[in-house]
Amino acid sequence: MLKGKNISLRNLKESDIDFLQKIENNPTLWEFGSEQKIYTKQELLSYIKNSKTPLKTAKQYRFVVDYNNTPIGFVDLFNYKKKSASVGIIINEKHQNKGFAKESLKLLSDYCFNVFGLNQLSCSVGKDNLKSNKLFLSASYKFLKEENKLNFYIFEQQ
Repeated sequence: MLKGKNISLRNLKESDIDFLQKIENNPTLWEFGSEQKIYTKQELLSYIKNSKTPLKTAKQYRFVVDYNNTPIGFVDLFNYKKKSASVGIIINEKHQNKGFAKESLKLLSDYCFNVFGLNQLSCSVGKDNLKSNKLFLSASYKFLKEENKLNFYIFEQQ
């Protein structure tokens, strides 16, 4: 578990199933991810069971953003390569604009650089997703380019 001032990042656990199902099966959020399907409870329980596969093996990893022992979002690492990975983040609407996403990105970057030995994190954000674009810029990600209605950002170890 990674502890910050207000939140922690932790592994998925079975008790997260309702929150995971709510996020994964919300069609209004599909535009921000790669999958666009309804998952059964059994599929998601299987996902939770297998979620502890190390990043270096699975090439992806999901952390739960936890606030006061309650899941409020997820931070995903994916497209893992030897020294880099991509980042995705979602915070439920009720907890947005409170600094939790920025704190999550800080905890994640410190962990990735110090434990995994990464030197670069990247993300792509829809050009029209103003909240996420603002978030990554405020978290010291640098704008790289715009392509196909996506803004690409990079964060490198200082």
